[in-house]
Amino acid sequence: MLPLVRRIAEDIAAHWQELEPHIVRLRSMPPEARRTADGKALEEELEARSAEMDALISELQDLGCYFKGVQEGLVDWYSLYKARPVFLCWRLGEPEIAWWHQVDAGFAGRQRILDSQRSAFRGDE
Repeated sequence: MLPLVRRIAEDIAAHWQELEPHIVRLRSMPPEARRTADGKALEEELEARSAEMDALISELQDLGCYFKGVQEGLVDWYSLYKARPVFLCWRLGEPEIAWWHQVDAGFAGRQRILDSQRSAFRGDE
């Protein structure tokens, strides 16, 4: 499943790189400029690109993944470790799923999956 997750996360990151400058531009526009044809066109473009990103994030959710951040490209999904729910944690650019964390710990609580632990996880694909 990781190759598919990787492709979707890469697409999300690419969409974000295209979207971010437009968001900055729109935020810097005075309210009256947003009501012009150019301002409305920019808003429409942002809505369309946002919808594309939302569709990609929904694709990940359909796979049972939780997209945690566009800038980091973080993806989590539930697993069991020693009969308790945890998240397997992967970040765009990592070659494999090599991290996990407690459900309430977040990225800061990531721990490397040791070879000796790997068989204790369920859902590590």
